[in-house]
Amino acid sequence: MVVRARKYLIYRRSLGFELETSGIVLLEFARFADGIGHEGPLTTELMLRWVTQSEEHSTRYRAARLSIVRGFARHLAVQDGRGDVPDMRLLASGFRRQQPHIYTERQLGELIAAAARLSPVYPLRPHTYAALFGLLASTGLRVSEAITLRRRDVDLGTGLLIIRETKFRKSRLVPMHTTVGQAMRCFATRRDRDPDTRLAESFFVGAHGKPLPYSTVRCTFRRICARLGWRSNGTLPRPRIHDLRHSFACRRLLRWYRDGVDVNQAIAALSTYLGHAKVTDTYWYLSGTGELLSFVCERFERFVSTARRAS
Repeated sequence: MVVRARKYLIYRRSLGFELETSGIVLLEFARFADGIGHEGPLTTELMLRWVTQSEEHSTRYRAARLSIVRGFARHLAVQDGRGDVPDMRLLASGFRRQQPHIYTERQLGELIAAAARLSPVYPLRPHTYAALFGLLASTGLRVSEAITLRRRDVDLGTGLLIIRETKFRKSRLVPMHTTVGQAMRCFATRRDRDPDTRLAESFFVGAHGKPLPYSTVRCTFRRICARLGWRSNGTLPRPRIHDLRHSFACRRLLRWYRDGVDVNQAIAALSTYLGHAKVTDTYWYLSGTGELLSFVCERFERFVSTARRAS
């Protein structure tokens, strides 16, 4: 079983999936199966026996282990037409999607303005965070993608960002709106006036021209939110910096509805823009805001009226 598991991991990794932790877990299962002398196709009983063998594992962790082995089982079943693919509902995961905070246009303006007023612990600090938070809000980039941008990755002439080898080892081009490109040019001009940062390789820089650590960015963001007195409009305790990505996806969808765009077709473009491996990942970022639901209701009413007239 270990041999087949390794072949499966090689195949999946060739598609761009890293599978670091999942690979370790899957090989643990394969060694377990070989250790007890299992032969033939995988069975649900075997997989559940391995998943539930330790009483110390939480329900959520057991469900995660089953999900990993289930992918392997599905792969084998497609290859030889034998073997079970266990239903994920056999184990309750205990996981529920938490409703993210969706920022209003006003809050986004307040965020950037507050960042621009940060104390200049180093001269470029307020300008860096205002530009960084503005870019996250207007492009939906992952924070890790934004803070690892290099100068060569930001084409200020064409307004294109090159996002290199991020999640799923995918690279992509991200066009910026003209206003965003102008803001990035202004930041770059100011950055290059500073002798400590003009030769830095990173596009966004911290003290002494060093790259911005994620922990520092997150801490700065939380302090701004606390200073502004924001509370989450979702189910999480407070707004997160990652919610800027959720908010971007929702605002883009809302704009398409207002412009009469066929969202069913356009959602694939949004998925590519956000760097998702599949469209279903993009749906995870969409929340039923009041404005979005209003447009959906209007479209449904038009659909029903058209159907009645046709009948």
